[in-house]
Amino acid sequence: METRKLGKSDLFVSKLGLGCMSLGTEERHATEIIHTALDAGINYFDTADLYDVGVNEQIVGKALKHVRDQVIIATKAGNRWKEDKSGWYWDASKAYIKEAVKQSLKRLGTEYIDLYQLHGGTMEDPIEETIAAFEELKAEGLIRYYGISSIRPTVIHEFVKHSNIDSVMMQYSILDRRPEEQAMPLLHDHGISVIARGPLARGLLSEAMLTKASEAIKKNGYLEYSYEELNDIIPKLKEKVANNRSLTSVSLQYVLNNPVVASAIAGASSVAQLKENIASSQASPLTTEEIQLVQKLTKTTGYREHRLG
Repeated sequence: METRKLGKSDLFVSKLGLGCMSLGTEERHATEIIHTALDAGINYFDTADLYDVGVNEQIVGKALKHVRDQVIIATKAGNRWKEDKSGWYWDASKAYIKEAVKQSLKRLGTEYIDLYQLHGGTMEDPIEETIAAFEELKAEGLIRYYGISSIRPTVIHEFVKHSNIDSVMMQYSILDRRPEEQAMPLLHDHGISVIARGPLARGLLSEAMLTKASEAIKKNGYLEYSYEELNDIIPKLKEKVANNRSLTSVSLQYVLNNPVVASAIAGASSVAQLKENIASSQASPLTTEEIQLVQKLTKTTGYREHRLG
């Protein structure tokens, strides 16, 4: 599978990564999915200390232990569990991040994390302190590189301006083209890569299409789209753009066409689902005309909040 350079780092990530949040907690099942990904050439695995109260990190670390030097493990911190594990709260302090990384390393069973990410971020955070934490962890050899997971252009701008991030994970899909307006041009100009999460828009942009629509989506729509609009647009994408490809492949190829995107992260709760994603990522790229048609059929609405200027 094709790999792409992540920011200015020396990491080359597979263009399709495995988002591990949906693996579940049954170890044998989760390990089978991870090993299927490995066999297909996927080398980028994305987890977080938040997922399943750390169990996800344990499963991922164990499943990848035999190929540790051949894979890129990314995890995240900032969402801090309450003592009774009844919920979590945001903590971007230096003290917490430096403690959280130790716990993640222990659960993952590794001596270093390839990409450590702030799992969110607000303008109210002690950003300079947060950056200092990541820089110290890098100097100590506990992490190789760092990035943030955020959709907020204002927050992204502060990290671009004051830190050495190599990546920003953000939601990006045919149905969520908001990053194209402000965030992606900024990152492209500074040599920082995007890790695109949610490229299939909760399954709406997969072959299952609207059968994946939850009751909430049927009632309230998805982002800027009403359910009625989704009923109109999604079949048109399938009919007019997909041709001999699956809608899944159109969705992944649209995201991967953007030069700032290093990897599209798709979750998989089954081997069959993962294999569909792998095949779709290997499909032929969209033509210029097909990209223009996708953009004509969909909205370009930017972020209403957290805007630059």
